Amino acid sequence: MKKKILLLLITISTLFVSCFEDLDDNIQSASDLDIENFIYRGLNYFYLYKADTPELANDNFANQGELNTFLNSFETPESLFSFLKSPQDRFSLLVANYNELEDALNGVSLNNGMEFGLVYYPNNSSNVFGYIRYVLPGTGAESKNLERGMIFNSIDGQQLTNTNFSGLLSLNSYEIGLATFDGTAITPTGESITLVKQQYTENPILIAETLTVEGQKIGYLMYNAFTRDFDSQLNGVFAQFKADAITDLVIDLRYNGGGSVETAIDLSSMITGQFYNQVFANEEWNTDRQAEYASPKLFDNQIFTGEAINSLNLTKAYVLTTKRSASASELVINGLNPYIDMTQVGDTTTGKYQASFLLYDAPAPNFSKSQANPGHTYAMLPLVFKTSNAVGFTDYAEGLFPDIQLKENYTNLGVLGDVNEPLLAAALNDILSIPQPQPRSTTQFNELLENKIQSPIYQLMIAEQ
Repeated sequence: MKKKILLLLITISTLFVSCFEDLDDNIQSASDLDIENFIYRGLNYFYLYKADTPELANDNFANQGELNTFLNSFETPESLFSFLKSPQDRFSLLVANYNELEDALNGVSLNNGMEFGLVYYPNNSSNVFGYIRYVLPGTGAESKNLERGMIFNSIDGQQLTNTNFSGLLSLNSYEIGLATFDGTAITPTGESITLVKQQYTENPILIAETLTVEGQKIGYLMYNAFTRDFDSQLNGVFAQFKADAITDLVIDLRYNGGGSVETAIDLSSMITGQFYNQVFANEEWNTDRQAEYASPKLFDNQIFTGEAINSLNLTKAYVLTTKRSASASELVINGLNPYIDMTQVGDTTTGKYQASFLLYDAPAPNFSKSQANPGHTYAMLPLVFKTSNAVGFTDYAEGLFPDIQLKENYTNLGVLGDVNEPLLAAALNDILSIPQPQPRSTTQFNELLENKIQSPIYQLMIAEQ
């Protein structure tokens, strides 16, 4: 009898397992070939530089079997993606985990609050030092009293070099060793500070204030990413600028690597307003997609929530830039140039005029997440179109050049938003017709990178599909 009961229980258990497996649809992990087919399909359909890669031609493979043989010749999806990219493409992206990518698009990251750049020592060694650009509010870095301009040269007691920085700074917790820099020598102070990364949502509006300088009301906005979730707050900043009756505007994009195309259009429409429905930028897709997808980007009068844009109707604006100003930042400058006097102060920008959008492993043309293959989390952000302004200017691969050239000085970064901060002071001098001081001769340093390079959307311009 006991044996019969035991057999019955085993049978019932097996039936329950079977039912649960049916409910879960027996989700299977995707093979490399599945992922590689997705990569090929997405690039064959949307890739801006499709014509540069013969293997992406529509007639290159006679059938799926030939294509599979080609795909199977690559060891990993990443190696296939690298092979299919055009030599002129510096920005297309493949990620193995689209959840991290989606977080980054919404401004969410693991962050200790210290935004920094890394620079080679002046003696041409492989050693590098870090300088703090700014500190994010409500983070560990702020609680530890870190400030813009501080220098560090070691992590967990190890000197930073051009070969070890990536591993050291990717740790979720580390100790920075502080130092001083006099323009020639980096000298450790012996002081160290421990920082811990936490999930953090960055508001890209770091500073927004109306300055009164020699009786003139001048708006100053330090804006560090084109993040759509903060468009309403950005619009609120311009409502305050309108209420303050500013006569001039300085947009600080020196560390802004880009983001949403639509937010770039919104910001440009906030600065102006008098050009509603006129062409802000045009698009150029690959030859297969041009006729169907290309459409002009127009100045608008509301943000994506339906909220009316607060426009200043300015005919002149100032923008602060460095070599880290990229994509959507450059789109604002280039798109406004034919319409108003855009005075660029600082350094030459990155040179990124192409846009991407997110492709999941789903059927063309939408490649949507709702239809994505559940067996993997790979996704792509390939370049899909390039932008030109209303008079056709594009292909600025060398960057946009400043009207007033001034590089940041690591020994005198100044306080962001302060009228004496060097880049802002140069813009204010021009606004007030004060002669610019003669630039001091300073040693030129080779900047290695910035911490934002760790973001999966670094320097990307994102279009809404």
